[in-house]
Amino acid sequence: MLVSGCYAPDVPRRPPRPVAERDARAYVLEVTGYCHCGPCCGWKRNWRGQPVYAYGPHKGQRKDVGITASGTRVRPGTIAADTDIFPFGTVMYVPGYGYGVVEDRGGAIKGHKIDLYFRSHQRALEWGRQRKQVNVWLP
Repeated sequence: MLVSGCYAPDVPRRPPRPVAERDARAYVLEVTGYCHCGPCCGWKRNWRGQPVYAYGPHKGQRKDVGITASGTRVRPGTIAADTDIFPFGTVMYVPGYGYGVVEDRGGAIKGHKIDLYFRSHQRALEWGRQRKQVNVWLP
């Protein structure tokens, strides 16, 4: 099979780096893992097999699985946060996870909580819920 183009979903992206001239602020955050599965992201399949929102104001409407609120595709390093506190583009360093960028938000993410994206549900479960001191560089 011949494939052309530049789309390469399994090629890791270069990790984000903070702006050098800015100092990081340290926050103690509640950090959880998530993946793009239905239980983690609030979607299910309808009778036609299409992904739809499972609950909330958009219940039953089509859902683009794996697309963040900022419009990017989820990948390792994607962080979901309360964008009133940590706007899109915020770079974070989480010990045990590495660098990431806030590109998503979730209905249950309010205040000083963040979700870290993992490729598998099992890895997200293994991470669980932790309190971590996180270095943050606001955009």
